[in-house]
Amino acid sequence: MKQVIYIAAIILGITSLQSCNEKIDLTGGYEETAIVYGLLNQADSLQFIRINRAFIGPGSALDIAQIADSNYFNQIDATISEVLNGTTTRTWTLNDTIIENKDENGVFFAPNQKLYYFATPLNNPLNKDAVYKLNISVNNGSFNVTSETKLVSGLTSPLSADFYKFEFAENPHKFLQRTFSFSSGNSAIANVTFNVKFLEFTSNTASTMKSFNWRIGESPANPNSTAPMKFPVNGQIFYELLHQNISDNPSIIKRNLYSISSVITGGSDELYKYMLLNQPTSSLTQSKPSFTNLKATNGKKVIGLFTSRYTITKEKFFVNNSIEPIISNFQMMTAYSIEEMCRGIITGNDLFCSQHVADINKQYHCD
Repeated sequence: MKQVIYIAAIILGITSLQSCNEKIDLTGGYEETAIVYGLLNQADSLQFIRINRAFIGPGSALDIAQIADSNYFNQIDATISEVLNGTTTRTWTLNDTIIENKDENGVFFAPNQKLYYFATPLNNPLNKDAVYKLNISVNNGSFNVTSETKLVSGLTSPLSADFYKFEFAENPHKFLQRTFSFSSGNSAIANVTFNVKFLEFTSNTASTMKSFNWRIGESPANPNSTAPMKFPVNGQIFYELLHQNISDNPSIIKRNLYSISSVITGGSDELYKYMLLNQPTSSLTQSKPSFTNLKATNGKKVIGLFTSRYTITKEKFFVNNSIEPIISNFQMMTAYSIEEMCRGIITGNDLFCSQHVADINKQYHCD
């Protein structure tokens, strides 16, 4: 969730040298404002909402930002309701919790911060066809904050196919560029990352898992389009990243590719609008319109966002443990791609070998 500094603007008039010596109240005119951020994701078992208030007080705003009590309301009572075809099917009461891993390099207090959450077990997830309504009562009904959102859904990954193969190279040592095509569902923006895992062995039985993320692309999407989204995948980058992420441990005797996962995330139209409006501006005035889909009662103000995103992760294993013989012997990379990993110009000296049964007669099979 994004962290936002919201400080009341103070405009100081230009006064003459003959002005009387009056004190200026730096805290005057402060208007209590709620700050709410929540991104629902049916792929998650816990949904988190951040609820803060704009802070005010004497002295430096940066000092105030380090005081937790200055950023919280005294009392928050919040619910999220699931509405399907006009009928409320489930309602969750949000509980508060303290997380302890907030980055301490930011402006706000850290590492502890309060978040609000509710549980959605994976065997009973959020319903992709429902509308979700947020209602927050602030300070025992002093004012309410409301919003609603639909869910992002319909994303698919080509890795779901049993016989999908990664193709990064062909003989002789020629790198390939292929297209990663997927359905973005009803999302307005989509992002694809590959997570690559490999094992480093210090003996035939002792190994350590290593991994890295390979950012494939991010782009606006056409919601509900039947045409797939496409991102280019450069094979040379795969081998370069693999080489860059090995350890320099001299006791390693071999390395095995373990798996490659596609991580596809789709964001809602509201999330995409919010991202666009919060990009750095090149204007000399530095003025930008604000965007929120939250409403507050009793003349109060609210900023932030309540919407959704959806993440699907599909993993292809170098050695498939499927009980079906054809699938279990299937190789998730082409033969040329495997050979390039084990003997190629970038990773050929990195001790990669193939542990796959289909390569048992190849020179690059593990001993």
